[in-house]
Amino acid sequence: MSFAELLERVGGMGRFQIAFVVLLALPVFMMASHNLLQNFTAATPEHHCLVHHDAIHENQSLTYEDLIKVSIPIDKKQQREECLRFVNLQWWLLNPNTTNMNRTEMETELCSDGWMYNRSIFPNTIVTEWNLVCASRTLKQMAQSLYMAGILLGGIVFGGLSDRFGRRSLIIWCYLQMAVMGSATAFAPSFSFYCAFRFLTGMAFSGIVMNGVSLSVEWTPTKTRAIVGTLYGYAYTTGQFILAGVAYLIQDWRWLQLTVSLPYFIFFFYSWWFAESARWLVMVGKQDQAVKELKRVARINRKKEAGDKLNIETLRSNMKEEIATVKSNYTITDLVRTPTMRRISCCLCFVWFSTSFAYYGLVMDLQNFGVSIYLVQMIFGAVDFPAKTISVLTISFIGRRFTQAVALILAGIAILANIFIPQDMQILRTAFAVFGKGCLAASFNCVYLYTGELYPTVLRQTGMGLSNTMARLGGMIAPVVKMTGEYVPFLPLVIYGVAPIVSGIAAAFLPETLNVPLPETIEQVEIQ
Repeated sequence: MSFAELLERVGGMGRFQIAFVVLLALPVFMMASHNLLQNFTAATPEHHCLVHHDAIHENQSLTYEDLIKVSIPIDKKQQREECLRFVNLQWWLLNPNTTNMNRTEMETELCSDGWMYNRSIFPNTIVTEWNLVCASRTLKQMAQSLYMAGILLGGIVFGGLSDRFGRRSLIIWCYLQMAVMGSATAFAPSFSFYCAFRFLTGMAFSGIVMNGVSLSVEWTPTKTRAIVGTLYGYAYTTGQFILAGVAYLIQDWRWLQLTVSLPYFIFFFYSWWFAESARWLVMVGKQDQAVKELKRVARINRKKEAGDKLNIETLRSNMKEEIATVKSNYTITDLVRTPTMRRISCCLCFVWFSTSFAYYGLVMDLQNFGVSIYLVQMIFGAVDFPAKTISVLTISFIGRRFTQAVALILAGIAILANIFIPQDMQILRTAFAVFGKGCLAASFNCVYLYTGELYPTVLRQTGMGLSNTMARLGGMIAPVVKMTGEYVPFLPLVIYGVAPIVSGIAAAFLPETLNVPLPETIEQVEIQ
């Protein structure tokens, strides 16, 4: 008898599993809020240099528009310069017969007194508070990169720790860290503190994702894993709608940051009810505690009689082969030590990197679509529903490998298509971007489940940690690639499009896991 059969004996997908899945899903609703938060908290409003102080005091009879006209140059797109002003006030520009050619010949200087922001859409963001514009505009991207670096480090740290100390204790800690650090960010006294708190928030994000996926996969039957994985995907998608609505209602960045962080205190308090993964307990030699957890689950699922029959001897006899092959310690080198594990790890690294790389290349640049950022956020969220619905059908009836490969290849093709569409056809370009984003969402939906099924229990969290590391590297590199567009306009789209196509081909070399029991050991992976 395998562990899967033991799980069916104590209730399968019973009351415990349903409640467990729901409680693990609730925090996911707020995950998108933290991941995409800087689209709103770091939005850059229209801005220009402050006009000369002496111009305001000496010419109080003039309108502010007139003062701007004599102080701020016009750029080649007939817009006000954001980072320059005239060295001397150009009163002659008030003459209606003035030409723009005359205007561009005047001597200019960088903003020295600060900036004036259009606060009609974004009253207060980290950009307006700490003047992250002009020479300091790269600091905005640095803040997001540091957040992604936190997610990367969290994957490395919490992945290894949870394989050693358990999934339950780590997810409880990460809920608390997310709540405290997220709330502290809202009170950051400086940009440096803001970055530090966001970095620690990113670490917690990683721990929540990895341990939440592992707990749900290890406590649910094989036949329901795809549905459970998709439920979390829908929860994240719904969270994108929640973010758009909350950001529209709460436009001050500090209050918005606090609003999306406080719920994690609630998640922290109820997470003490969670059961530790019985699979993990068995594989690390804690059979007595595993029996207690299984009895508890049986009781909640109204299978008390079956639970009463369970004991350490029964557990050991039914899982004799798995327990006998377990090593006391596993390291990341075990992910590439054997041929099948090496192939799985290499292919998954490609898949995770390119999915995250292309995904964040699209979703973290919403202001460039030329329409309401709140509307774009809603559209980008809405496309996930049909994308994930289709993906769960193909995952459940065709297979994980097919879904993963096709989703990535279609995403790459959609991104590459925008190279050949003229810039003035914004609706068509946006449609292709939305389709590509939907395919990448389907890829994420599949790969979280797929990774948990491919790696054995003794290395599942370590494997998730490696995968998470590759995903965060992709998220960190995506903004850097976007900067190459200043030299070759279509180059970012080429890179964003080719990466998922290559990884889609790599996904075709992964083993299929449809209706296959979760592997417990490396040996089981090698013989499948």
